[in-house]
Amino acid sequence: MQLLDVPQLTADEILARVLHRDGLMLIIDKPAGLPVHRGPKGGANLEDSFDALRFGLPRPPVLAHRLDKDTSGCLVLGRHRKATASLGLLFKHGKIGKTYWTVAEGGPTEDEGTIDMPLGRLNAERGWWQKPDPDGQKAITNWKVMGRGDGFTWLAMEPVTGRTHQLRVHSAESGWPIFGDNIYGNGPRFGEPRLHLHSREIVVPISRNKEPVRVVAPAPPHMHEKLRACGWNGE
Repeated sequence: MQLLDVPQLTADEILARVLHRDGLMLIIDKPAGLPVHRGPKGGANLEDSFDALRFGLPRPPVLAHRLDKDTSGCLVLGRHRKATASLGLLFKHGKIGKTYWTVAEGGPTEDEGTIDMPLGRLNAERGWWQKPDPDGQKAITNWKVMGRGDGFTWLAMEPVTGRTHQLRVHSAESGWPIFGDNIYGNGPRFGEPRLHLHSREIVVPISRNKEPVRVVAPAPPHMHEKLRACGWNGE
């Protein structure tokens, strides 16, 4: 049992995490440490609280994409079938703008750059784990340094492609793993520090004739200390 597993969210708790609501979608602030899906062994997960997010519709919303269990921040849900299908296509075709905040150990020498490094599965046993693989799927990440301090770097990372664990592998393989990453970095198997990877902003062009919906999720408490050390002003 992981010591930092987060309990099931109550209806009030998940309602307090709604960042945006319209007729087509919800964007919620996912807590770190809670998987989005029900696992084979059961346990707390985000989906089991979605019934509280119907807001008068007959069915609960459904996930339009996923975030890793240990990632926090902006998560998009479709409110009905047609909306979910539209969102799925926008994600699939890279039309949704995604910016993640990370805190990396060490950091790049430059202040911005692009990582172009195809990724493939590590092996069959570790289904989700990835490794650099010249014959793998195209994976591109743009990054920019937001601040530095104390041997750490605060970065804004934009995954142009949406591969599993993309930002985590790209950071680690560049020589500056994400702080608290217990797969690709130096994070502990259990306990603190948590993974410092947060889905900070999402931009969704959901309606053809309207401006895209732009939503920002507040930095999670477990990242405050390192972000402040890198010059973050608390916003």
